[in-house]
Amino acid sequence: MTDRTLPLPALGNAAGNPAPARTPRSQPRLRPRIAAVVVAVLALWGVWATWDTFVRSPGGQRADQLALDGAARGQGLLWELAEPVLGVVSNSFVGLGLAVAVVLALARGRWWLAAQVAILVAGSNLTTQVLKHLVLDRPALLDVARADINTLPSGHTTVAASVAAGLLIAVPRRWRPVVAVAGAGYTAATGVSTLIGQWHRPSDVVAAVLVVLAWGAGVCALSSPSSLDGPRDGLEPGTSGAAGLLLLGAVGTGAVALGALGGVRGDGWGLPLGGDLTAYMGGMLGVVAVTLGSFALLLLVRQSTARPAP
Repeated sequence: MTDRTLPLPALGNAAGNPAPARTPRSQPRLRPRIAAVVVAVLALWGVWATWDTFVRSPGGQRADQLALDGAARGQGLLWELAEPVLGVVSNSFVGLGLAVAVVLALARGRWWLAAQVAILVAGSNLTTQVLKHLVLDRPALLDVARADINTLPSGHTTVAASVAAGLLIAVPRRWRPVVAVAGAGYTAATGVSTLIGQWHRPSDVVAAVLVVLAWGAGVCALSSPSSLDGPRDGLEPGTSGAAGLLLLGAVGTGAVALGALGGVRGDGWGLPLGGDLTAYMGGMLGVVAVTLGSFALLLLVRQSTARPAP
């Protein structure tokens, strides 16, 4: 009698129905992650270039100091608006903002996304403190008080920008354009408020925003299936509109800021009330320009790295 191998029955459930095939998990795309790394590296270079231009050179320090001196003009009225904005920024604010972003990620079942948010907020603020107190110095090139005390990057601006960026990364795709615009507005308001209160020079604020952009793009480059959008989530119509609006604002304010910087150096126009006011207004617009541009880039990086591979 010949042995015959009987076919094994197909696996199924108790009712005899065949088990459904498992759908493979979506994977992040490579090109957007490479682009995110490029953005992060350029942002880090921007931090160094800001310090090298406005802290290590006499001309840069002079322009920055003029902006700080110009903040004394009309400070009484402006400080009434700026002080409440700065009053929000505290350790409690960081904890609350981080908790909200992490809870949003966990509520969606995204464990790695929650870790990305925590890395972004903690890394940004730690980097700012290390750069300010241990890495970067400030040569005393001007005859002013506390000329050798380094204040770059701004800690208050880093806190505001990192919390806003964490929320941008954590929320669902359709909400990111709104969060990007709102986060850019709040970060810019915080940065400008530190100028009004003469807490920081413009370069301090610019460097802080770039630190957060570097960390935000960096964690986006570490995307995993947990941080991807659903396969049915296509490009939101609001993404291009919000990014375009932010970039348009960055170009407009940046052009005027560059003109003001040229005016301070004697190369172009200047306000009739003096070089300190020209530097002050130019510094404000420069802060706004860098903030708007950074959040536009972060929005585009997050949307592209969150889209799963086909």
